Amino acid sequence: MRTSAKVLVLATLSLLFLVFSCDKSDEDSLTKEGPFNISELAGNWVATQAQFSVSTHSVDVVEDGGTVSMTVNSNGRFTLTINPVDRTAYTVSGEMFWEQWEGSYYFSIVWDDEPDDWDTYGHTWDGTTFTINGGADTGEYDFNNDGDAEPCTIHFDFVRA
Repeated sequence: MRTSAKVLVLATLSLLFLVFSCDKSDEDSLTKEGPFNISELAGNWVATQAQFSVSTHSVDVVEDGGTVSMTVNSNGRFTLTINPVDRTAYTVSGEMFWEQWEGSYYFSIVWDDEPDDWDTYGHTWDGTTFTINGGADTGEYDFNNDGDAEPCTIHFDFVRA
């Protein structure tokens, strides 16, 4: 093997070593500890507001006479039961995390129906009330009750049950 070919092989191997051994602290990661520990949300919650919105459509399940409840385990796993007044109740589930990215923490949910992805949400938490505010396409709701849920924004206000 010629010297120039050896140098090229060594340079390529060195570059590959650097790429695969670099510190990943600049990348995002999911954790249970952030501005508060996710385990602090463990318990049963009842929504005082459960709003789904897209374009000009907005539905508040609670305001319309339905109910929304959530049970959170200490590991962040949760089950959300949505019981609209005009249709059969249904359940969705997932896991809550903090996304740590560039020194900041973002409240995040990995929904069970999309386990390889997560969405970030605005939130407030004071020990007894908990709100979740999603951006575009962070939730789904079947606005016209045709069996197909449309992507939407969500806003939930919860109190401990």
